Amino acid sequence: MTPEQRRAVAEETRGAVTRLARRLRAERPPDALSNNKIGVLGHLYRCGPSSPGEITAAERQQPQSLTRVFAELVAAGLVRRTPNTADRRGAVLELTTEGTDALRRDMAHRDAWLAAAFDDLTDREIHVLSTAADLMDRLAR
Repeated sequence: MTPEQRRAVAEETRGAVTRLARRLRAERPPDALSNNKIGVLGHLYRCGPSSPGEITAAERQQPQSLTRVFAELVAAGLVRRTPNTADRRGAVLELTTEGTDALRRDMAHRDAWLAAAFDDLTDREIHVLSTAADLMDRLAR
């Protein structure tokens, strides 16, 4: 594949992923948690207990952008804050059972919409999407 062809595929992929992400956000219920809160819960679900700094770096946010989000998640009982045993000046955030449940509800709603959208696709197309999902996840890491 030529560099120009790779560039064209990159542009198509970026556009399609952007449109799908926008649609998935639109399919969230009106009372859903904010995107930042879901991002934090998702990070803790995937990575386990993490420092606020680790989360802000992984989410590509500024610390001050998530400070209030962390506090609101703790106040809502979705996240637990404990002292960092390696660095007493810091803290570790950990997902609570309630946080896991809230994240699963949010994901389930969007997964249901996406599964219903698959009704218009063939089994072969769904298999291609499964392969593409694995590849996009690898690219994202």
